[in-house]
Amino acid sequence: MNQISLTPQLKFSKIVHGYWRLAEWNLSNQELLKLIQQTQELGITTFDHADIYGNYSCEKLFGDALALKPSLRQNIQIVTKCGIKLATDKFPTRSINSYDYSYHHIISTVESSLNNFKTDYIDVLLLHRPSPFFNPEEVAKAFNELKQHGKVLNFGVSNFTPQQFEMLSSYVEMPLVTNQVEISPYCLEHFDNGNIDYFLNKRIKPMAWSPLAGGKLIKPTTEKEHRIVKTLKEIATELEVENIDTVIYAWLLAHPSQIIPVVGSRHIERIKNAMSALKITMSTEQWLKIYIASVGKNLP
Repeated sequence: MNQISLTPQLKFSKIVHGYWRLAEWNLSNQELLKLIQQTQELGITTFDHADIYGNYSCEKLFGDALALKPSLRQNIQIVTKCGIKLATDKFPTRSINSYDYSYHHIISTVESSLNNFKTDYIDVLLLHRPSPFFNPEEVAKAFNELKQHGKVLNFGVSNFTPQQFEMLSSYVEMPLVTNQVEISPYCLEHFDNGNIDYFLNKRIKPMAWSPLAGGKLIKPTTEKEHRIVKTLKEIATELEVENIDTVIYAWLLAHPSQIIPVVGSRHIERIKNAMSALKITMSTEQWLKIYIASVGKNLP
């Protein structure tokens, strides 16, 4: 099975397809629909978005493509995010990039996302980033209303620390189903800040954005990057795997916290490389070799 349960009612594919750069792909509606269908055929059913992606354009691009074959909606999970307000040409009155987690902004953003996706519900809504100005009572009020009206089925966060996750959890009535954070062999931040331990403690399956470190592990330039890639290539040889990106995804999938990688590529071969990782069994020693290569020193 290529699915993972976040709750008894909510299942994601073990690999998620991300649409951060969708606007840059320059696909027609028909071409995008074909890509969605190809990823589904590989076993991917979960698609990751945010209201701000592509200067507020990517949700609608996805929705327009999905409208060509509406029957696909019942077999996929749409994840999107809210909370960041960009000062762009779309909103000329904004003087700075900011965050807004007010009741009214959350509600209006979801209404816009529903319209963009041409759907009646969002499977999971994430708060995009923690804010220094944050009223959890406002968030809880918005979540409750969206849940009661069936417009959002589940809620989570992105880039939150364990303390921030715990704080919000104490205000909302429904469990937060995931925390989408940056995890890769290059970025070990969440092994150090307590998040990975928190995920294990609370049985939360995290989503991992930028699993290839924004391409740093595909085209290394720094000493750290070359060090990691050298080890990835060695492990690839041991596992008889052709591509190191498959090894990276296998490294993420092997962790006991059940990390769910978000693949942000438009290229079907890259997506296939990620899905190939589901067939790989990586040993603990191999996993730790990659971790040590990133840290740059042996374990104590």
